[in-house]
Amino acid sequence: MIKNREGRPIKVENNTDAKIGGGANARVQASVLGLYDSTRLQGPMKASAEGAEGVEWSELDIAVKLALQSGKQVAFLTQTYASPSTTRLVSELAAINSNVRHVTYDAISEDAALSAFEARYGERALADYDFEKADTIISFGADFLSDWQGGGYDSGYSKGRIPKNGKMSKHIQFESNMSLTGANADTRIPLTPSMQMIALANLYAKLNGTSAGGELPESVGRALDAAVAAIRKNTNGAVVVSGIDDVNAQAVVLAINEMLGSEAFDAKAPRYVRQGNIKAVNTLIADMKGGKVGALIMDGVNPVYSLPNSVDFVEGVKNVALSVLFATNYTETAEVVQYTAAA
Repeated sequence: MIKNREGRPIKVENNTDAKIGGGANARVQASVLGLYDSTRLQGPMKASAEGAEGVEWSELDIAVKLALQSGKQVAFLTQTYASPSTTRLVSELAAINSNVRHVTYDAISEDAALSAFEARYGERALADYDFEKADTIISFGADFLSDWQGGGYDSGYSKGRIPKNGKMSKHIQFESNMSLTGANADTRIPLTPSMQMIALANLYAKLNGTSAGGELPESVGRALDAAVAAIRKNTNGAVVVSGIDDVNAQAVVLAINEMLGSEAFDAKAPRYVRQGNIKAVNTLIADMKGGKVGALIMDGVNPVYSLPNSVDFVEGVKNVALSVLFATNYTETAEVVQYTAAA
């Protein structure tokens, strides 16, 4: 719900009439400030020896059309689109032009979770959870009360924490740093990320009657035993989540929830808020450096700032005949491309 004054949006709030139990978090609340940013780009700009200078949209259009008609590979590097219509437009463009390739990159990557879900269910998406249906929540480094996997889990979690008939959900948190989620847990166990992986493997082993390697502190072993006991009281009402950036760890979490028959987890209704593919991005950079890409068109990304291998990316851009960035402001990536256009 957007509050307006004389047609100008000034406040964002949650739509209480919407069926989804989401919330207007801090990031959503702050988004309105971008509309009043005096440094926003007003149109297309072209790099020159003297610096970037404004040009007409028609000049940019002609440059892009020539690139599409050249027959050389044209790469679209974009953020994950929340808009189905925008995603469809890119797909239609790729269908019309066989030389177009679409690569998705997210600065806040969920690549491990996406790859694990794709390997198990054949679809690149994120597992979704309804914490309102959970009696027992076991989390390994997942700060789901913050913006983990796009956020929005606080509403369901808070409903499950309201005592009903004398019962409320039990929450055990294994994590390295204190988080908002850990601060709200019934039991919080400080644990390094590497030890979290061992603890997760041991939880899986305890639940399926096998054994797992790796030594854990005695206090962690007791916490795992308590977690298993809580889960076995109602296996369908238990759910395990993880924020560990490791494909194997994410695969174990999916296997546990599947084994438990968790009512809080539905593999048929995943989240599409992240679609980034690190492997595809690295392949694109290698192709750019090898001179295989004729044009690079970017939207909603700033890889020169956020990529760990941004030096390779900059080298690749130099070997691309046409480079275009759609952005709201003049960013680090705008400094290395030929055209920067107002998104």
